[in-house]
Amino acid sequence: MKNFFAGRWGIIGVGGIIGILAALLQKLGNPGNMGICVACFERDIAGALGLHRAAVVQYIRPEIIGFVVGSMIAAYLFKEFRPRVGSAPIVRFVLGAVAMIGALVFLGCPWRAVLRLAGGDGNAILGLLGLTGGIWIGTRFLKNGYNLGRTQATHTTVGWMLPLIMLGFLALMFVFPQVQDQEKSGVLFYSLKGPGAMHAPLFPALIVGLAIGFLAQRSRFCTMGAIRDLVLFGQIHLLTGFISLVAFAFLSNMALGQFHPGFAGQPVAHTMHIWNFAGMALAGLAFALAGGCPGRQLFLCGEGDGDAAVFVMGMIVGAGFSHNFGLASSPKGVGPHGIAAVVIGLVVCLFIGFTMRKKTA
Repeated sequence: MKNFFAGRWGIIGVGGIIGILAALLQKLGNPGNMGICVACFERDIAGALGLHRAAVVQYIRPEIIGFVVGSMIAAYLFKEFRPRVGSAPIVRFVLGAVAMIGALVFLGCPWRAVLRLAGGDGNAILGLLGLTGGIWIGTRFLKNGYNLGRTQATHTTVGWMLPLIMLGFLALMFVFPQVQDQEKSGVLFYSLKGPGAMHAPLFPALIVGLAIGFLAQRSRFCTMGAIRDLVLFGQIHLLTGFISLVAFAFLSNMALGQFHPGFAGQPVAHTMHIWNFAGMALAGLAFALAGGCPGRQLFLCGEGDGDAAVFVMGMIVGAGFSHNFGLASSPKGVGPHGIAAVVIGLVVCLFIGFTMRKKTA
C-alpha cells in the first residue's frame, strides 16, 4: 500500500499537524514557545530521574514517551520494525551529549527553534542560522567520506530496549505521582516552579506524543534532514514539512493569542545572540554527524534502531552534565561554563568529522 504520508502533501500535512498540536500543548500548560522541545523535555526527564538537581526543570515528559511508542506502533503495523545496530556506539553517545550541550546553550532543539520563531521570539532567528551553519559543516564531512559504519540486523531485544525504558518512565509516573507541594515523590523529582512545573495534563500530552510519533514515523519527518537534503541534494521534500510546521504553528499561536513578537522578555530564552548562534551551530553539526535531529532519533528508536537509542541516552546524560557543570543557559544568559563547553564541543565534533572519513583506495 502506498504510504501517503511520505508524499509531498503527506509531509506538509504532518508538519502542519505538529505545528497545531505544539501550539495546543502550550495552551494546555506547557511552557511558552515550548509546546514541544525534544532537548528540553529530555532535560526535564534527566532532572526527574535525579541526573541533575536544577529544581526548575524536573518532570517526566509524556510527549517523549509517546514519540517512541507511537513510532513503534506505526513500525509494527506497517512491518517496518527492523532491529538493527551499526558501529561506533561511543561516538554516537558523545555526539548525543554534545548536541544536548549546544541545544541547552541556545535553550531549545530545532523543533523549539521553529516554534519560538512561530511564537514571535526573534532570538530564534540566530538559532536557526546557527543550526543551518552547523548542518552545512556536517554536509562537508558527508561529502568527503564521513561515515559511522553500516548497520546490521540484530536481536529483537535490542530494538525493544529504548521503548521499554520509555514505558518504564511512564510506569514510574503512575507508581510515584507528584504529591502536592512536594519536590520529590518516591524516586522521582518534580519541579514546583519554573518550566518543569508547567506541563499539559498527562493523558493529553501522551496522546499527542503518540500521534506525532505515529505520523512522523510514516512521513520520515526530520528538521535536520530538511536542511541537509537541501544543501546536499537540492531536495525540498522534507523542507516543505519544516515550513508547514512553522506556518501552522504561527497561525495557531495567532488564533490562541500566543504570538508575542520581540527579542527581550521571551519565555525561556536569552538575548546573547552570538551564543544563540554558536549553541545551535554545535547542535546542528552533532545532529548532522549522527544522522538525524533529536526528534528523528526518537522515531528511529521506535523502529528498532539501536544506534539512535545510544544517541538518545547520550542526550539525556548530556543534560545532566549541562546542569551539574553550569553549561546550560537560563533567561539571564549563558551558564558560567557554557561558552567553554561550546568551544570544546565544536572541537570534539570536528575531530570526529575529520578522523571518521572512509579512506578511498
